[in-house]
Amino acid sequence: MRSRLAAVVALCGSLLVPGGAGAAPGDVGGTVVAAAGGATLGYVSKVAVEPQGTPLTFYNLDQLAHTVTAVDRDADGRPLFNGSALPGTTSTIAGVDRLRAGSYAFFCSFHPNMSGTLVVQGGSGGVGAVPPRFEQPLRIPRTLTGAHITLTAAPADVQVLAHRPATSMLTYGGSWPGPTIRRPVGQRTTVTVVNQLPPALGSLSLHLHGDHHSSADDGRPADQLVAPGARRTYTFPLTDAGRPERAAFAFYHDHRMDLTGRNNWYGLQGMFLTDDPAESRLRLPAGPYDLPLMVADRSFDDAAQLTDPFPASSDPQTVTSGLSGPYAPPGDATTGTRTLVNGVFQPFARVGTHRYRLRLLNASSFSSYDFRFSDGRPMVQVGNGSALLPVPVSRTDVLLGPAERADVVVDFGRDLGRNLVLESVARVDGRPAGIGTPTTPVMQFRVDRRVADSSAVPAALVPLPSLALPAQPTATWVFGLGADPARPGTVWTVNGKPFDHHRVDATVDLGSVQRWLLVNTSTLTHYVHLHEEAWRTVSRNGRPPPSWEAGFQDTWRLDPGDTVEVAARITDHLGPFLLHCHMLDHEDHGMMATFVVVRPGTAAAVPPAHQHLSGLPLSAITSAAWCRRKETL
Repeated sequence: MRSRLAAVVALCGSLLVPGGAGAAPGDVGGTVVAAAGGATLGYVSKVAVEPQGTPLTFYNLDQLAHTVTAVDRDADGRPLFNGSALPGTTSTIAGVDRLRAGSYAFFCSFHPNMSGTLVVQGGSGGVGAVPPRFEQPLRIPRTLTGAHITLTAAPADVQVLAHRPATSMLTYGGSWPGPTIRRPVGQRTTVTVVNQLPPALGSLSLHLHGDHHSSADDGRPADQLVAPGARRTYTFPLTDAGRPERAAFAFYHDHRMDLTGRNNWYGLQGMFLTDDPAESRLRLPAGPYDLPLMVADRSFDDAAQLTDPFPASSDPQTVTSGLSGPYAPPGDATTGTRTLVNGVFQPFARVGTHRYRLRLLNASSFSSYDFRFSDGRPMVQVGNGSALLPVPVSRTDVLLGPAERADVVVDFGRDLGRNLVLESVARVDGRPAGIGTPTTPVMQFRVDRRVADSSAVPAALVPLPSLALPAQPTATWVFGLGADPARPGTVWTVNGKPFDHHRVDATVDLGSVQRWLLVNTSTLTHYVHLHEEAWRTVSRNGRPPPSWEAGFQDTWRLDPGDTVEVAARITDHLGPFLLHCHMLDHEDHGMMATFVVVRPGTAAAVPPAHQHLSGLPLSAITSAAWCRRKETL
């Protein structure tokens, strides 16, 4: 088999043909090849030519799994063709033999920077692309505003796909996303989580991503958990150093050790907004003109149920003993074939001739999106989730990875009667080694009524307070790939070590100003999330950060070779906190570390006893490649 695949690579020059070039049946031009380094270099075959009615063969010579997935969709919203191959294997791409003659763009769903074109030559008949229908209205999760909130985690059926059965999910409060919590800054808020999930799913942990709170309320991954049938109350003061926090667009989600990917995939996510009455003077769009939008991808089987992207239960390994095989790092990626907004596939929103504040959250496990409007109109970014920016930034596209947020204002004032599409496009910033983004419609805005608009986007928003920085970084965090010599397989690492709940990786003095250097030495992109503080970006690759990174932030994109410096004053809370990659497969597979905040002059205590998973099979504690799925919608 290996020699046969090598022969295909030797012939791959014939694949690079113009779109109108001919190819005889059985020609090598009717194949797609991914060679070593495909995640960086792309497919060897940028153009494949296939006679109508014949199958397309995919040769994967890389050390990572890849897919060949059509950009265009059928009437049910599924990719026109789709297939995958594990490292060193060959597969037939389903759906190609049914296509009508024409050209079809394709990409790898794990590494969307890999792209190509399939040219189908032949006569009449066959299936082709169907424009998106946008059949379902945008779901607006119910909003909870009280000081004492209860979230019950329980199974529920959620309508995700049009004209299909409801999807069984794990939910907070019976919906996905869970209820949106909205509170004034500075007002103490308690959230009680009640675990009514099936006992076999184990304990839960709630993390309020982007907030400043105690270690005990941080949603620790392996202690202070919410056991099946139990409840736990989390307290969020919504203050920082005795003053109200800045208004922010945060979100909450399960943060269970080794299970974060699984629990988020099945629905344990929701949004959390805080408001500062003083910011009303800015006249940003508010009320019905303020739309929080949680974007996430999922895959479904033929019964409209979520596919199970987790390893087979026969695999006896646990994360703590390393991972091996094609789904081990760096081959771990959980992606979906459908992009959803607030839990709905390709929804529409009826809007008026008004400015709208769109709060974009990427809640996907692994996928990134480069958001743009189909007519190229500007989006004025006013915040990045953690707070408003010092000044607004006009952009035509906004790249967001997992856990990143962008607060943008879009003006529909002159668009009465128009339908406008928010889409994801192929990443436009020219970073071939960085993670790519899929090309897909996301949602539609139907401007169907005329309304008066008194909102505005001021020239200045909220200035960043001054902070005296140390001259040099006080800590360096290196994100890479490694292996423990005493254990089989590979793991993601921070400073050369996979996560160990018992280990303290850094000690930080309360009241100190920290300047941290984040470094990506791996060949894949990571999105690094720092808990606890309102961090600011000092530099990106040795230069001042772009204007949209000039405010407070909690998650940063690190493409291969990137360095980012961040800084914060450590206030209020002692104890252990986390930093990790927010690509959930990477987090679950070791790319997480602990820093402990101590009083100056004292030593860090070892974190609390680890409530271990007691040798559960790998299928119960980690996520893996989507390509293991047999049927997807």
